[in-house]
Amino acid sequence: MRTERLEAKSSEHARRDGGKRDASAGPPRKGRETAFQGIPIAPGVAIGPLYDTAEMPAETPRRTIPAYAVEAERARLAEAVALSRKQLGKLKSKLALLPDEAQHELAPLLEAYVMMLGNSRLLRNARKRIESERLAAETAVLDESESIAAAILAAKDDDKGGLYRRAAEVREIARRLMRNLTATPFRSLKDVPEGSILVAEALTPADAALLDPSRIAGVATEEGGADGHTAIMLRALGIPSVLGCAGLTHDAARGVPAVLDGTTGTVVLWPGEAALERGRESLAAFARERAKLAKLRRLPAVTTDGETVELQANLEIPAELPLIAQAGAQGIGLLRTEFLFMNREDLPGEEAQLAAYTQIVEAMGDDPVTIRVLDWGGEKDMEAQNSGIAPTHGGPNPALGLRGLRLLLKRPELLEAQFAAILRVADRGNVRVLLPLVTNPAEVKQAREILERVARRLRRRGERLPERLPEVGVMIETPGAALAADAIALEADFFAIGTNDLAMYTLAVDRAEAEVSHLYDPLHPAVLRLMQFATEAALRLRMPVSVCGEMAGNPKLVPLLLGLGIRSFSMNAGSIPRVKQAVRALEIGDCARFARRVMEQSDPARIRELVTEFAEGVAAKV
Repeated sequence: MRTERLEAKSSEHARRDGGKRDASAGPPRKGRETAFQGIPIAPGVAIGPLYDTAEMPAETPRRTIPAYAVEAERARLAEAVALSRKQLGKLKSKLALLPDEAQHELAPLLEAYVMMLGNSRLLRNARKRIESERLAAETAVLDESESIAAAILAAKDDDKGGLYRRAAEVREIARRLMRNLTATPFRSLKDVPEGSILVAEALTPADAALLDPSRIAGVATEEGGADGHTAIMLRALGIPSVLGCAGLTHDAARGVPAVLDGTTGTVVLWPGEAALERGRESLAAFARERAKLAKLRRLPAVTTDGETVELQANLEIPAELPLIAQAGAQGIGLLRTEFLFMNREDLPGEEAQLAAYTQIVEAMGDDPVTIRVLDWGGEKDMEAQNSGIAPTHGGPNPALGLRGLRLLLKRPELLEAQFAAILRVADRGNVRVLLPLVTNPAEVKQAREILERVARRLRRRGERLPERLPEVGVMIETPGAALAADAIALEADFFAIGTNDLAMYTLAVDRAEAEVSHLYDPLHPAVLRLMQFATEAALRLRMPVSVCGEMAGNPKLVPLLLGLGIRSFSMNAGSIPRVKQAVRALEIGDCARFARRVMEQSDPARIRELVTEFAEGVAAKV
């Protein structure tokens, strides 16, 4: 199991040289220059000595208990839960010392941890395992957490990052419980010397919260990925970081000089003079680039010939709000509401959803917030939904089954509760509604009727609503929706082209499947022609149209999208400065001519060549 594997690796690391090298013993003997490649997490360059830290593993051998010890074992688990709650409370008290971005990332995560220490599936089933299987508390917790994590990771979901985060949350709270059950101390980071590069097998989000950005130059770990909570925390803290650096801790020792580049994902141990010079140059270049991009925050996204372009941010969880403000986004172009339905034992009601939307809408002030209603079902499994409603999805091909708006129209109580919360918050800001997986005009019309019915009910109830109901938009993410865009446009107020799913459905490729992922190509002529058809259908009716998939955040693709007539983009907040930089170097006439040239092509490889050539020309102007 993964937890056992990690703890075995930590144990091996802890045994080597006694687990830690005595700082008073002086620097280690000079070695040869060695470079490691990992996953770039937080940009920036760090030059300094390594500080290796290993966490003493919690010894959790599989153990069974006699029948008479069941109640005592359940009591042990209850004590560990109480201690874990106390520890999380102390961590919460330290939030005020963190940067705002890190506070907003960690606070909801700690709340999720606290919820899992309540009447959660993890604890309910761990107690059952103690009783029915006669397992020791730590064995029961480990087995149940791995069972839950495996079920989460087995779900067929395009958002792999979200699945990994959910599985990691379960495993992290189980790890805390097991350490408390076995009285194993947690990692201490208070003695890391100033200017050091911290090296570890893995860091938890709670570990990251204890890091002082003013003291630690960089972070490198063997485990971890770009989408985890630890990665988000490190980005929020602004510490140059590289995760997933295989083999690093085998060669790392306390005091070894290193150069870490969080932009390229490289770590060089015992750097020679040439590597040091490259590191110093990269450090200076990063500082210049950061200062340059920072100046763009308050500048408008306007082309050289005066065409205004709207740059908005996608929001997956409220913790990302500070990053949106930092990036200078002009609103939220895609608020994914799935976070409300995760890690719950029940369905979120109208009041719970209202509270979440209010926090986001009020934080955005007058800037627009486009709320996409629940995009779930089919390949996406969800404990809350299964608890509250008898499951109806599944089948041999869930991606083509009951999901998105289809599911909501089949279960109107879900849509009505969400619409009610959205309508009640619409009076506090600039709110729009976005419908997922629409394939025909009738679905939009039916959803509008439900929205209007809910509005009438709320007004009778005395709720304060805006005089004009929020605009209703449609996600264009299937070939059917793109080809029927002229008819759907008659029922919709705006379009949002979801390029990720549009490419998947058009090319019949699941990019999460290794054997066919190389066929996934958003620059395939078929995908581009569908985007062009939908865009032109919207523009004929003078209706807003935006792109909210990964293409929107790629500066190289901005000229093509502008040339197709798109003037609104929604992307990861971190991509906004570079996209704005590209926009401000472009002229619309050039983009239109370039787009016409691209649309004449039938070979995806040739299209990529043209895109690269044009982007290089733009970069030369910046």
